[in-house]
Amino acid sequence: MNHATTTATPPRRLRADAARNQQRIVAAARELFADHGLEITLDDVAERAGVGVGTVYRRFANKKELIAEVFDQHVKDFADAADAAMENPDPWLALVEFFESACKHLATNRGFGEVMLELEEDPARFAELRDRIHPSVAGLIDRAREAGAVHADIATSDFFALIHMVNSLAEFAGPVNSDVWQRYMAITLNGVRTDAVPRRPLLVPPMTDEEVERAKAVSCLGRRR
Repeated sequence: MNHATTTATPPRRLRADAARNQQRIVAAARELFADHGLEITLDDVAERAGVGVGTVYRRFANKKELIAEVFDQHVKDFADAADAAMENPDPWLALVEFFESACKHLATNRGFGEVMLELEEDPARFAELRDRIHPSVAGLIDRAREAGAVHADIATSDFFALIHMVNSLAEFAGPVNSDVWQRYMAITLNGVRTDAVPRRPLLVPPMTDEEVERAKAVSCLGRRR
């Protein structure tokens, strides 16, 4: 009888468990970054994910590795949103769909801007962001331009700048009014559209004078820290 031994294949269940743990860790990190920015620890991530700290450190040697993974997930989200918008047969509504998705993603995710700043010395990742998203966004704008829905001189770079303008307002107003960014998103869209499409209604009221002053105070306090 042949008693030759063979190397056992690692159980598939363990590989599946490891994959699920990684998904839980990244999801927990995204939630914590969104709520608190990058001032969190891997211990915080482990607690939110419901796994041991050692499990987190086995998957990510340090917080920067986890930040990079979260950044990659954000890139995928933006790319998926752009691709989904391209499926909308109405060129103007397709552009609005992606613009709203991008603005909401940034406005409700405190940590994304900090994640980008943390990785600013990694040009390859920013090249990936550009390469994965730019073609779809350019396609959305080209379709809207050809349909006469946006001004002929609106460029893809304008669109990205407008998203960041809305996000800057969201960061300024967020501590006192977390919804008002939607008003300025609508104003921005009204600014690029032509008379071929109706204006977006301003469903969110403007900030009050008192809210503006409070937002200024919070902003100044943050800069002094």
